[in-house]
Amino acid sequence: MDLTWVEVSRSALEHNLKQFRAMAPRSLLAPVVKANAYGHGLLQSAIAFVEAGADWLCVNAIYEAQALRDGGLGVPIYVLGYVANEDMDLLCTLGCRLVVYNSESVRSLSAAAVRQGTVMPVHIKLETGNNRQGLKAAEAVELARLIRSLPGVELEGVSSHYADIEDTTDHSYAQHQLSRFHEACEALASAGMPPRVRNFSNSAAAILWSETQFDLVRIGISAYGMWPSKETFVSAVILGRDKPQLRPAMTWKTRVAQVKDIEPGEFVGYGRSFRTTHTTRLAVLPVGYYDGYDRALSNLAHVLVNGHIAPVRGRVCMNMIMVDVSDAGDVKPEDPVVLLGSDGRECVTAEQLAGWAGTINYEITTRICERIPRYLVD
Repeated sequence: MDLTWVEVSRSALEHNLKQFRAMAPRSLLAPVVKANAYGHGLLQSAIAFVEAGADWLCVNAIYEAQALRDGGLGVPIYVLGYVANEDMDLLCTLGCRLVVYNSESVRSLSAAAVRQGTVMPVHIKLETGNNRQGLKAAEAVELARLIRSLPGVELEGVSSHYADIEDTTDHSYAQHQLSRFHEACEALASAGMPPRVRNFSNSAAAILWSETQFDLVRIGISAYGMWPSKETFVSAVILGRDKPQLRPAMTWKTRVAQVKDIEPGEFVGYGRSFRTTHTTRLAVLPVGYYDGYDRALSNLAHVLVNGHIAPVRGRVCMNMIMVDVSDAGDVKPEDPVVLLGSDGRECVTAEQLAGWAGTINYEITTRICERIPRYLVD
C-alpha cells in the first residue's frame, strides 16, 4: 500500500495543452517535462502530452531524454541544459536536439555525429538580458559559422529566455529582450544562416503576447494547470487577453498513521512550537520534509481530511506531520488525506502552499520526492 502518492489527471494535461494549441495554432507545442515534469512524473506526463498532440518535448538533462526514449517515445526531444562533451555519442544515439552556446560542445557533437553517420540539429541560445546561458548577436553569428563549417551538425534554430516576465506587470524589460532577439535573428539571416525554428515563448509569454510565439512554444508550468504568477494573470487581464482556463493536474495524497486525543495544555512536536488550548484530536501523517512537504509549512498549512480542513500542528518533521482533525468527522488509520489538491468543496493549491512557505508554486511541485509514485488518473 502506498503511504503517500501523487495522482496526475490525464484529462487536465490534455485540456491545458489544447488551451495553448488554440492560442498558438501555427506554432509547434513543446511541453517542458524537465525536473520530473515539474514534479508530476516524467514519463507518465510525457506520454499524456504526446497522446494529447504535443509536437516536441523539452528536457533539461540527457538522463531525462534517455528515460523518454526508453519509455518508447519517438517525438523530437529538445535538451535545454548542458550536455557534457563525453555524452555527445549518447545524445546522437537518442536523436535529440541540443541548445548550444560554446564551440567545444559543437565540435564534440560534430565528431560524435560523424562517428555515427548522422546529422544533428542544434539551436543557438541567444543572450538577450537574462545573463544565464547564451551568446550575444555577434557571438551567435560566429558560432553559427562554425556549425556551418563542421560535418554532422546543422543550425536548426535559436532560443532565448526572459529574465523578468513573470514577476511584474511592467514588461518594458521583456520588450527590450524581444528587440535583442529580433536583432540576433536578423544578424544570422544577414550572414546567410536564418534560423528555421525560433523559440522565445514560455508559458507567460505565450499567454500575454501572440507575436512572441514564433515557430515553437515551450510550455512550462501552465501545461500542468498552474499560472506562472499572479502578475501574469493580472497582466492578461490588463492586456485584455483571452485567459486560458487552466486545470491543475496534481493531487498529492497520504494516509493517516495514527489518531490520538491530546489534553489542553499539551505540546505538539519538536521545539514545542504548538500548544493545545482545548482537547484536540490529532492525526499523525507519514510524510515530511524529506518527502517534499516543506518545513516552512509548520503551524501554517492545512490538509484535507474527509473534505474538511485540518491544520498542521507543530513542526513538520523529516518523515511525519501532525494535523488537527477535531472537526473532520470520523477519522481512522489509513484514511486518505489530501496534501495538495481538492477534496469535496475544499482545495489546497500549490499557490497557497507556496505563499505559506515563502516560495513559488514551481518549487512546491518539483520538490515532491521522486521516490513517491505518480499515477495517471482519469
